Amino acid sequence: MFSMGLARRRFFEVAAGAVLPILSRAARALDYPTRPVRIIVGFPPGGPTDIFARLIGEWLSRRLGQPFIVENRPGAGSTVGIAAVVAAPSDGYTLLLVSTSAVISAAYYRNLNFDLVHDIVPICGIALEPLVMVVHPSVSAKTIPEFIADAKANPGKIIMASVGNGTTPQMTGELFKMMAGVDLLHVPYQGAAPALTDLLAGRAQVMFEAMPTLGGYIQSGKLRALGVSTATRSPVFPDIPTIGEFVPGYESSVWFGIAARRQTPAEIVALLNKEINAGLSDPTLNARLGEFSGIALKGTSAEFEKLFLGDAQKWAEVMRAANIKPE
Repeated sequence: MFSMGLARRRFFEVAAGAVLPILSRAARALDYPTRPVRIIVGFPPGGPTDIFARLIGEWLSRRLGQPFIVENRPGAGSTVGIAAVVAAPSDGYTLLLVSTSAVISAAYYRNLNFDLVHDIVPICGIALEPLVMVVHPSVSAKTIPEFIADAKANPGKIIMASVGNGTTPQMTGELFKMMAGVDLLHVPYQGAAPALTDLLAGRAQVMFEAMPTLGGYIQSGKLRALGVSTATRSPVFPDIPTIGEFVPGYESSVWFGIAARRQTPAEIVALLNKEINAGLSDPTLNARLGEFSGIALKGTSAEFEKLFLGDAQKWAEVMRAANIKPE
């Protein structure tokens, strides 16, 4: 059975082991890093964002010969952590674990003391993670088309739970509402636990949430998966269709990557991109990403920036279309 807790324990057991640094030739030539590097995570310890940061931090520590230390700065949809990176020197010693949440929060929260697109440079992706559209077993719909038909016959009556306002799961649901032409009643909760409690009790009927959170409930039959949000099917649940198979053009995913302050030297950005890509090609690290439903997101810094900028624009447009007011 899928167990995020077991996977997390396995990660910390491995990470705790003594590992000799394997200095890359590029790192020796650049003379970076010469002291510990911080990776700022805008969420508390234990979740996927934190775990992916620690996995990449461990890999970079081995490759570059200096500790890459995860520092959790949670708050306001990761904007507290982003602000800390923007305020730090642009010398490559303060990095950011950036995710879809960052671009959504940058559009959702008012009065931020930074401009995400102009102040942050994406360095390299780490992983893509699907979200899953699940319903309570009492819902009669067994497929996306059946659900859409039911929703159109009962506008505003089907309750869509989410982990909170201005979050990736909410926006994934709002995008579905727009593209499928349905009216679902959004009810935000303070996190995944209370939202799942009401969904499992049948007080809510549908929810979009990250796969690691839902895997066990899907396997046990406590929740029914109708579709995954990514453009392709997930290797974890290959029998679950994509939402896009029934709603053409639909795609939403949680992505994670490493970024830094915009003025960080290009040589350091290139080195980190190269070393992270090497890690994403490593079978052991790749398998550990897979324990959290992560699909390796390899590519150049320019390719990661294209995804970063594209999602910043996409989710800002979804918020405007859905009339979601910034806070």
